[in-house]
Amino acid sequence: MPKFTTYDGTELAYHLHGEGEPLICIPGGAMRASRYLGDLGGLSAHRQLVLLDLRGTGDSAHPEDPATYRCDRQVADVEALRVHLGLARVDLLGHSAGGNLAMLYAAAHPDRVARLALITPSPWAVGMPPTRAERLAAARLRKGEPWFEEAYAAYSAALDGREPQADYDALFYGRWDAAAKAHAAAGDQEYNDEAAEVYGSDGAFEPSATRAALARLDAPALLLAGELDGGPCPELAARAAACFADCALQVQPGAGHYPWLDDPGAFVRTVAAFLDPDVRSVTVDGVRLAYRVWGEESAPPVVLVHGRGGSASAWTEIADHLARTRRVYAFDLRGHGLSDWPGAYSFEALRDDLRGFLTALGLTGAGVIGHSMGGIAAVLLAQDEPGLIGRLVLEETPPLFPLDPPRGPAERPAGELGFDWAVVAATDAQLNDPDPAWRGRFAAVAVPTLVVAGGPTSHFDQKKLAWMASRIPGARLVTIDAGHAVHAVRPAEFVGALAEFGIL
Repeated sequence: MPKFTTYDGTELAYHLHGEGEPLICIPGGAMRASRYLGDLGGLSAHRQLVLLDLRGTGDSAHPEDPATYRCDRQVADVEALRVHLGLARVDLLGHSAGGNLAMLYAAAHPDRVARLALITPSPWAVGMPPTRAERLAAARLRKGEPWFEEAYAAYSAALDGREPQADYDALFYGRWDAAAKAHAAAGDQEYNDEAAEVYGSDGAFEPSATRAALARLDAPALLLAGELDGGPCPELAARAAACFADCALQVQPGAGHYPWLDDPGAFVRTVAAFLDPDVRSVTVDGVRLAYRVWGEESAPPVVLVHGRGGSASAWTEIADHLARTRRVYAFDLRGHGLSDWPGAYSFEALRDDLRGFLTALGLTGAGVIGHSMGGIAAVLLAQDEPGLIGRLVLEETPPLFPLDPPRGPAERPAGELGFDWAVVAATDAQLNDPDPAWRGRFAAVAVPTLVVAGGPTSHFDQKKLAWMASRIPGARLVTIDAGHAVHAVRPAEFVGALAEFGIL
């Protein structure tokens, strides 16, 4: 593994996972070897993880002076790693106690931090240690678990400074399964207990100074808390997030202190979206929606809504064209891409996501282009609230007749998917038996509308698409022989149709 020499001559090690832009990861514990972080639930597919073994842990050497285990004394180690890696600015992730070191580094070197991700941090550095009451209240959320009574008694004793009579590791995990048990057991060999005693000792933290520095930090921050965690609980996490000039708080449902183990997908989507400078997020009715933006901020807005199984990135080529004259927004629908995957899906929910997205970003009157399932969300919204949409483009949008023959259960493809497979069953059920009122309300779409059909190679009935266009007052029908994904197969012709319609 690679090593470097830090300010006092101590040789420190770090471990690399994945490829791409480096993300320096500071472990917690306090003073636990970084191997427990693993690949952070698959985050290594998005970034190169640089897992630092803090001095005296893992493969790093023990310092000559044990006093240098103190958290503030290790800020210079992180800076030495930045210099060693040749990075002008760093993206930094700190977990648990390591979040304090990350905060101290950001306070001391604000110009060296690009983005700061704090994962279930115990915010001692800003003078907000989790209290006994907060920890026990979080523990009681697990009351229905078969192991709860014994673990709770042991945890309560430990917090009181008494010898626990049982193990209570289960309280720190959202799921106490085989993976969590193995993860907890490995910790016995990964801690430097002597160093942990020094880490947060007297003088390590100056909360008022740190809060003042973080209030001036230009770099965006993310504070991710676990719904079931007590250190910090979501309420404490919110207070800690308020110390920053720019900090997004995310609470991962069902997660404890190690959210990448409890739900790797949810963890990776949230953190990867935050770390990508081209991705932004907005929360609509408790669902985080990731989105991308192109074009000048002052230009007229247009919103692109992808189809089932897609994501905002499916629109890149079209967005590049539109951005010449428009401010372009493309978001990942719930259950897709880097947005939240809540597990519950319907066309009505997708419609409400679009409504919330337009409202939250102040995009009333924007043009909306929806492909397939995204077109359903758009046309249902136009039926309900036409004032939210300026111009509407429906590309190969199902006309909401019952499928004949109906679709049966679909078999999930093998491997990782870029969307939640539960979307398929939920939307197929609605396509098989759509609400007939939806078809009856096409006449209520009171905005200029373009219907783009894909011609004979499309799997949609083109006559029914024409019927839908005829029912929308003043709608224009354009056929481009490209099949279902017109914008992807014939982008030039698609853009030409948009230009004629007045969106480009």
